[in-house]
Amino acid sequence: MSQKITIDPITRLEGHGKVDIFLDDAGNVERAYLQIPELRGFEKFAEGRPVEDMPQITSRICGVCPTAHHMAASKAVDAVFHVEPSVPGRKIRDLVYSIFFVEDHALHFYYLGGPDFIVGPTAPKAERNILGVLGKVGLEIGKEVIGLRRQLRELIALAGGKVIHPVLGLPGGVAKALTKEDQAKFIAAADHAVEFAEFTLKIFHDIVLKNPDYVAWITNDINTHATYYMGQVDAKNRVNFYDGQIRVVAPDGKEFLKFPAADFHQHVAEQVEPWSYIKFCYLRAVGWKGFTDGADSGVYCVAPLARLNAADGMATPKAQAAYEEMYALLGGKPVHHTLANHWARLIELLYAAERMQELANDPDIIDPNVRTLPTATPTEGVGIVEAPRGTLVHYYATDADGLVTRANLIVATQNNAARIAMSVDKTARGVIKNGKVDDGILNMVEMAFRAYDPCHGCATHALPGQMPLRLAIYNAAGVQIDEIRRDG
Repeated sequence: MSQKITIDPITRLEGHGKVDIFLDDAGNVERAYLQIPELRGFEKFAEGRPVEDMPQITSRICGVCPTAHHMAASKAVDAVFHVEPSVPGRKIRDLVYSIFFVEDHALHFYYLGGPDFIVGPTAPKAERNILGVLGKVGLEIGKEVIGLRRQLRELIALAGGKVIHPVLGLPGGVAKALTKEDQAKFIAAADHAVEFAEFTLKIFHDIVLKNPDYVAWITNDINTHATYYMGQVDAKNRVNFYDGQIRVVAPDGKEFLKFPAADFHQHVAEQVEPWSYIKFCYLRAVGWKGFTDGADSGVYCVAPLARLNAADGMATPKAQAAYEEMYALLGGKPVHHTLANHWARLIELLYAAERMQELANDPDIIDPNVRTLPTATPTEGVGIVEAPRGTLVHYYATDADGLVTRANLIVATQNNAARIAMSVDKTARGVIKNGKVDDGILNMVEMAFRAYDPCHGCATHALPGQMPLRLAIYNAAGVQIDEIRRDG
C-alpha cells in the first residue's frame, strides 16, 4: 500500500514550507513536492502608493534580506524617474550592499546551511544548528561570528538609518553623506571582514573538503542538475552584486543571453502549479517543459553557484584565486552540483569583503554630493540587484503623479523555484529506498533546498486570481468536513 511522508515544517530557511513525499508499494519515491503554503500580496497593496515609498515598503517583505529589496527598489525608482544617481550616492549604496552580503552569507554558513557539513548531515537534530557548530569549531569562533555581524549591522545602520529596514535609498542617490570619521569605521570593518572571510574558507577546506564522504555527497549525481545559469555581471563579465547586465549561460557553459535590467521580462516568464504559492520562472526563449533539466528545458538557476557559473571570474584578487581553485578541484565550468553552492557562497563572502574594502577606501564615499534630484515625469522602471539568494527584480509602473499603477517582484527564490523542486524530488528518490526513512535521511532531503538559501517569505507574491488556493475546513473533532479550492 502506498504511503506519504511529510516534513512539516521544513527548517533552517527563511519563510515556511513543507515537503510531501509519496512512496509506491515497494517503499520507493514516486514524487516529492516542496510545497509553500504562505501567500503575501505586496504587489497588490503597492498600487496607489507613491513610488518613492517602495524602497521602504518592500524592505518589510523580509527581515533577513531587507537591504536587497531596498536596493532593488531604489534602482527601480531611479529608472521610474529617469535619473542617474550621483557617483558618491551610487558608491555608498554599493558599499552598504557589500556589507550586507558579508553579513548575510556569514549567517547562512554558520547558522542555516553550514551545520549540515560542520556537524554532519545525519547528526542528531538537536546538534544541527549554531550551537552544534560552536561545539565543533569552538566558542571563540562563535564570538567572532557574532561580533563581526554586530559590527557590520551597526555600519548598515550608520549609513542606512536602520539595519532591519534601511531608509537610505532615494530617487537619484542616498539620503545621507558619510564623514571622514565614518569612513575610518568602514575601513576597519572591511579589513576585519576580509580576514574573517579567509578564515571561513579555511574552515570549509579543513572540515568539508578534507572529508571524502562530504565531497562524494556534494558531487553525487543525486545532487546534480544540468540547467541554465543566470547572474549579474560587469563589463568584463565578472560577478557584480549591485549593478551590471544579466548574463545567462547554457548547461554547457556557453553564453546564451545577455541583456540589461530593463529587458528582464522579455526573457523570463512565470509558470503556475496548483500545489504551491510560488510561481516557477523559466526562459521564454526555451519554454516551459516541466520539471526537467538539460538544454531543451527553460529551467534556470540563480544564487551563488549560478552567479559564478554565469560569470568569467571575480573582480577582486583573493576571490578570483578562490574561484579558480573551486573550478579546478570540481573539474571545470560549469559546475552542476547543487551542494557546491556552499563553497561558492564563501567565495562570494570573500569577494564582498574585498569589494567593501575597495569602496571603504574610495574618497568618493565622503563626497557630500550624494544625490541627483529627479526632474522628469515618472513612468515605469526595472531595478535589479543580486540578492544573496540570486537575481532580484523590482518593476514599477506609475501614473504622471508617481503613484504606482502596477508592481511586479521576481525574487531569487522564484527564479530558483523549479530547480529547487527538482532538487528535492531527485534527492528524495536517491536517499529513500524500500521505505527505510529516519531523521538523518529526511535531513538530507532538506539539504537539497537549503543549498539555495531560499526565502519563501519573499517568494510568495501574487495578484488575485492568479494563484491556486486550498481552504480545508475542520470540525471541533479535527475531522475535515469541507474543502474550497481555486486551482490557478
